[in-house]
Amino acid sequence: MAEIRTVGVVGAGTMGSGIAHVAAQGGLEVVVVEAQESQLERARKYIGEINARNVEKGRLSAQQADEMMGRMRFQTDLGALSAADIVVEAIYEDLEAKKEVFRAVDKIARKGVILATNTSSMSITEIGRATSRPARTVGLHFFNPAQVMKLVEVVRGYYTSDETMQEAQAFAQSLGKTAIAVQKDQPGFVVNRVLMPFLAEACKVVEEGVASIEDVDTAVKLGLNHPMGPFTLMDFTGVDVCYAVMDYFYREFGDPAYKPPLLLHQLVRAGRMGRKSGAGFYDAK
Repeated sequence: MAEIRTVGVVGAGTMGSGIAHVAAQGGLEVVVVEAQESQLERARKYIGEINARNVEKGRLSAQQADEMMGRMRFQTDLGALSAADIVVEAIYEDLEAKKEVFRAVDKIARKGVILATNTSSMSITEIGRATSRPARTVGLHFFNPAQVMKLVEVVRGYYTSDETMQEAQAFAQSLGKTAIAVQKDQPGFVVNRVLMPFLAEACKVVEEGVASIEDVDTAVKLGLNHPMGPFTLMDFTGVDVCYAVMDYFYREFGDPAYKPPLLLHQLVRAGRMGRKSGAGFYDAK
């Protein structure tokens, strides 16, 4: 098993920044690549603010925070990934865009380096086939916020080797995460496969006039002991993201349980029309 000292992360949004931060906390060198310098600056600020809060609360010393930031490099050139011992893609959920990234990274990353995707639902097999190393392609699904959430789904594509699965699980565990092996490449893996019908059903309960958004959230928090209700969770995740994942599941499985409900569709549509009410369920109130 090759030692991982440097982690490459493609994408400096919330998930990419979080994964990069976790890797730097784990003592690893990190290269974050993003096309836009402005997004890299937002990522630096986001990570710096989290470190500052942790220093203020005594969870981290100022020296440790400085050392952590010193282990991170922010680049606009994919060529910087040639130094990486593993590369994690964390761009938006679009299959063709991900495949394009993997084709490019495949030409840059050293032979034998694992290429991982943080997709929450899409085919690892299809992404891997865009490269010359499908056996070294794997899903590493971190959850948001990556610094806090303990779970990582390690997802096997059709071609992913046993060795790659073992190394990916060991990598996730080295970052202090609990890694579960998803042995079959189906949309949504484990968590989202269970979660999306639950969220869709919450929308239907409101659509049918059974209870309000607020009361459904309260019922789930107090009755099921969830930390947040389904509508708060959808706002936190992003209603566009939830809609896209449900729609992908529905197209892949053909099961009405995954069909995006009208309430969610209307809210997403309002957001795309530029109306403020499209930001989230509670913003629409």
